[in-house]
Amino acid sequence: MSRNPLLNDRAFGVDANSPADEWRNAQAGGTGATAAGATTAAAADAVMTGRRGAHLQQRATDGRVMTMGGVAAATGVLFGVLLVTAFFGWQSVTVTQVGVDTAGQPVFSGTPGSPLLLFGSVMVGLVLAIVTAFKPQFARITAPLYAAAEGYFLGAISAIFGAQFQGIVPQAVLATFGVFIVMLALYGLRILRATPKFVKGVIAATFGIAFMYLGIFILNLFGVAEGFWSSGSPLGIVISLVVVCVAALNLILDFDFIEQGSKAGLPRYMDWYGAFGLLVTLIWLYLEILRLLARLRGQ
Repeated sequence: MSRNPLLNDRAFGVDANSPADEWRNAQAGGTGATAAGATTAAAADAVMTGRRGAHLQQRATDGRVMTMGGVAAATGVLFGVLLVTAFFGWQSVTVTQVGVDTAGQPVFSGTPGSPLLLFGSVMVGLVLAIVTAFKPQFARITAPLYAAAEGYFLGAISAIFGAQFQGIVPQAVLATFGVFIVMLALYGLRILRATPKFVKGVIAATFGIAFMYLGIFILNLFGVAEGFWSSGSPLGIVISLVVVCVAALNLILDFDFIEQGSKAGLPRYMDWYGAFGLLVTLIWLYLEILRLLARLRGQ
């Protein structure tokens, strides 16, 4: 049997025979797949932020420029696409009862219809993110496609976690929305500003997290590095909190790029690029909050 947490039946709780396996299955399968998605999101955020300066040098030649209203409209479209495909991803997961806990309550597990399709949606999202980061003029096309691919992934992962931890998905959604509002307020009040040192620090931290994810994911393919990373240990929870903070700070960079791009008169297609940047960061933030809540539930 494959040791890859994304590609074996046990990872998704198929052979879970006792309530004691609930947390382990959630970590091996749901969190393993979440790590793959978070890796791509962190990598995409890092690459996009690294190219921030180059994109701000562009200028519109036809008088049609980037605006905050345009970014807001594009963001709405992307979230609409994401929600539609998330519905299909959620429906693809089969929820089955795998036992009862010590209190006599039923224990459930979620199994995706196609683990390969789940993994494929992550890889498609990564490719589209890289293309968009280097060719923002294609964002009108690549951003909605990215939203569609990631929406399916988020829907399936959310269903898996929701089956194992009742109520965790609404909590993660509300927490993500709350963090977004708080960071927007902090940026609007100029309590947090994207100074050169701040930008460099967030970029370095994001790249570091992306490489850490990649290393752990590769090790997990061979059944290694499952200790603190795949458990609800205090160290694992602290790491999750740090990653959530870094993901949240990336929102400040997104807000600043949108504001500076609007002032600089970037081409109209950068509306979609700005919206794409926000979507990437929010997806990463949601996945990290989901994983953090699962770890806290696993205590």
